[in-house]
Amino acid sequence: MTQAKTDPRVLRTRKSIMDAFIELSTKKEFKDITIKDITTEAMINRATFYAHFEDIYDLLEKVLSEIFLINLDETILAKNELNEETAVSIFKAITNFQRSLSSRCHRGYEETIARIIKDQLEVIFYKMLLAKHDKPDTEALKIAAVMLSWGMYGASVEWRRSSMTTSPEEFIKKVIPLYKEIK
Repeated sequence: MTQAKTDPRVLRTRKSIMDAFIELSTKKEFKDITIKDITTEAMINRATFYAHFEDIYDLLEKVLSEIFLINLDETILAKNELNEETAVSIFKAITNFQRSLSSRCHRGYEETIARIIKDQLEVIFYKMLLAKHDKPDTEALKIAAVMLSWGMYGASVEWRRSSMTTSPEEFIKKVIPLYKEIK
């Protein structure tokens, strides 16, 4: 079964809306951005906005998810291997993502950002774990993926809170030998 191609005009419009939102977020706080601001910036009408997104919070979530995925090193993820190189790459992507948002998204949106990071990581770790097992216990792998995603996110929060004097790479490499001992 082949997947239907998305009309390039739909993709361009969606990108235009997201770009308009990103541009506006450099000038205003999220709480001050309106649908009208976005539609004016993107040069579309309100109905077009709602054809692509449920509301401004849906747009925020989609933009943040996309930005986070862009931060991830696709070449490392394509290998589908859970190893030291992957862990370091993912951790660096999380910390870079959090740093890039710190000036735009204020305190009230930390939960949304955390959920997006953990959800994206859960999918990535689940795929890696599935690739590693011939006859997987999918429920156990899903739980392991949740644990890995929350743990990686928690480590990034700890890095931000206490250790920003060391690089993300140095920070995460300190714990990898301990992880190997547990394994």
